[in-house]
Amino acid sequence: MNAPIRKLAVVVFAMFAALLIATTYIQFVQADQLRDQPGNRRTLLSNYSRDRGAILVDGDPIARSVDSGDELRRIREYPQGELYAHSTGYYSFIYGAGGGLELSKDALLSGTDDLLFYRRIVDLVTGTTPSGATLELTLDPEIQEAAAQALGDRRGAVVALDPRTGAILAMVSHPTYDPNVLASHQLGQVEDAWNELNNDDSRPMTNRAIAGDLYPPGSVFKLVVAAAALESGDFRPDSMLEGPLRYTLPNTTTELPNFGGAACAPTDEVSLADSVRVSCNTSFAWLAGELGADAIADQAASFGFGQSLQIPMSVTPSRYPSELDDAQVALTGIGQYDVRVTPMQVAMVSAAIANDGVVMEPYLVRTVRDQDLNTIEQTEPQELAEAISPKTAEELTAMMESVITDGSGTAAALPEVRVAGKTGTAEYGTNGAAHAWFTGFAPAGDPEIAVAVLVESASDDWTGETGGVVAAPIARAVLEAGVNR
Repeated sequence: MNAPIRKLAVVVFAMFAALLIATTYIQFVQADQLRDQPGNRRTLLSNYSRDRGAILVDGDPIARSVDSGDELRRIREYPQGELYAHSTGYYSFIYGAGGGLELSKDALLSGTDDLLFYRRIVDLVTGTTPSGATLELTLDPEIQEAAAQALGDRRGAVVALDPRTGAILAMVSHPTYDPNVLASHQLGQVEDAWNELNNDDSRPMTNRAIAGDLYPPGSVFKLVVAAAALESGDFRPDSMLEGPLRYTLPNTTTELPNFGGAACAPTDEVSLADSVRVSCNTSFAWLAGELGADAIADQAASFGFGQSLQIPMSVTPSRYPSELDDAQVALTGIGQYDVRVTPMQVAMVSAAIANDGVVMEPYLVRTVRDQDLNTIEQTEPQELAEAISPKTAEELTAMMESVITDGSGTAAALPEVRVAGKTGTAEYGTNGAAHAWFTGFAPAGDPEIAVAVLVESASDDWTGETGGVVAAPIARAVLEAGVNR
């Protein structure tokens, strides 16, 4: 064989080898990656040919697949779209599964999860079209509706938990959106809706209850500081704290006032219990300095700060800042400086106090069932941590009750029901805007529901937009629905 023919043979052989290697790599190494790409039309068509599992609240579907009467065969439907949008998420032919359970439990809903392996074998043998699993949620429809109606057109979030188990009873984020517009088979309209939602400055697709921007907690964080004080053994509810009209931050000339410029007590001293009741800024700034950043950080961590939770959607970890100077430590005592939280975390703090100091891991999916309604997975309540002792929980509960009966949270009171709570008004930015907070639980003697309410600042001028005025009435509606269910 002459040299040119040998060279040509080598080139042809190399080309066939490259083709063989590339084909093998694509079929075996990249197969899963290519199949799972959101824009893979073949995968989408395959998924649409299946009966995607339903998502149920109290036995009623809040997401289901129905016959579409077109080439895609099935369409996702959300009967109460806006009310549960941030729990369900959306399932779109163009954009795939996104947000909420549609994304985090996509494998179960589509029927590809390993939990359904044996079910798939049976379907293969019998020729049955594969179906996804059904998810039964912990949400209570009456509490969810009460939270949504009470929050109304305001931007913010509401989270309600069963403090005994961690079950999420309500999770509302406003503004919301209708996932039906993304599930439509009118693909041009879907693209327009997608662009409109993603270009909306109010971020309606963001679940403010667990993700998105973290918020300064303001005075609801005083519960964490008070817990640290009581757990230290150096303070009791009747311990006297320094509480002057204005407190000069350490090593600065900056003066911290109380809300409205009012004094916390006739003298420059106020008890820890009264500091919680009237939400005294100066005494808690002083107390934070006495405790130190490490003690407060440790106490925050025991409530769940810094932990990455899956409910099963990811919850953005709340944070207590590090490397603080003395002035900054004082500001964290009133939930300012760089303390940042989710409403879920704030609800967990109240739930732990309500549950004798034990933090339960929050969860949204109660039961997973196959197409024959057999239970294939059931969530068992899990303890996350013992944040405080039962004695500390009892003392904090009494303080929080006084907030409702004779303090800043009277707007959350319920007739003939003992309510424990704490208000907060958290300033942010440089223009004086502030978010309104409330957290608490009821009945205080035998808690059934814990709640956190966040209302984002309506404007730069927040006069009157305090936690006691804005957030407490919303919490009242949610707590009332919870104790009357």
